[in-house]
Amino acid sequence: MSQKILIVEDNEMNRDMLGRRLSKRGFVLCYAETGELGLEVGPREMPDLVLMDIGLGEGIDGLETTRRLKADPRTAAIPVIALTAHALATDREKCIAAGCADYDTKPVDLDRLLAKINALLPSPSQS
Repeated sequence: MSQKILIVEDNEMNRDMLGRRLSKRGFVLCYAETGELGLEVGPREMPDLVLMDIGLGEGIDGLETTRRLKADPRTAAIPVIALTAHALATDREKCIAAGCADYDTKPVDLDRLLAKINALLPSPSQS
């Protein structure tokens, strides 16, 4: 069974590029363009992992979206990897404090991100 990843990303180009690269590696993808939509899609799709853009342009940001996903018993156990263009240590700390399991910087280094995804997901034979 394929593992499902929810990508919460407001930039269409980033969403498309990341989605295509992950689908080539066998992941099933679902998308949300805003934090509010991510809060709807998360419980409905029940992904195995969420890739969360922290700097969402409209509405609530990725940190608040993560806090709300973690507060919902249905989605609390889903690991979230924060994606952000900011690379300061304080940014990482804010992401972890909001409930993110890990943090990665943009532009995305796919090999590095895949290592983080694979570390957080059970192997497909276990799921």
